[in-house]
Amino acid sequence: MSTRVEQKERTRRAILDAALELSDESTLAVLSLRQVAKEVGIVPTAFYRHFDSIEALGLALVDESFVSLRTMMRDLRRGDPALSDVVDRSVSVLVAHVHQDRAHFLFIARERAAGPPAVREAIGHQIELFERELATDLAKLPGTDAWSGEDLRVLSNLIVTAMVSTAEAILGAAGRPDAEKELVEQARTQLRMVLIGALNWRSKP
Repeated sequence: MSTRVEQKERTRRAILDAALELSDESTLAVLSLRQVAKEVGIVPTAFYRHFDSIEALGLALVDESFVSLRTMMRDLRRGDPALSDVVDRSVSVLVAHVHQDRAHFLFIARERAAGPPAVREAIGHQIELFERELATDLAKLPGTDAWSGEDLRVLSNLIVTAMVSTAEAILGAAGRPDAEKELVEQARTQLRMVLIGALNWRSKP
């Protein structure tokens, strides 16, 4: 029994990895079940033992990809950084995770723009949850007690949008260290500008 379970998990993992690799050249929207099965070395009917469709496979990859982002969030929380430290911590952790989990970041960047509708929707939902978690964390920092919940969500949206844009730019600068360095400095400047404005913000009563 244990061997069968382990084999099933290995095959499922191989399907996920194959889909990540194959979709790197286009998107899941044009990827066929037969292509994935051939890449893994299984018959197409065996695919259905793990996923109902390519779309279901894509949703599993979305969940898996956002595990990486949640890990990134946990890294940002460590040490209870002050608001003034959030910029350097955020950018440094983002760069590290983009390099460490490059395939997943590429998947998110590609599929949120051109993936199947359900996959795009799932990515949008996960990014929204990411923003809500960040807003909750920001509310715990000194200097944010004068902000409304809505204003905290606006700030978290600005930060997450900037970080997503930076991650995509870093992916596009692969193999060009100088270009990446410039992008990282631009990201720090951008986030500092956002936070300087935020530190002087007072929500309407």
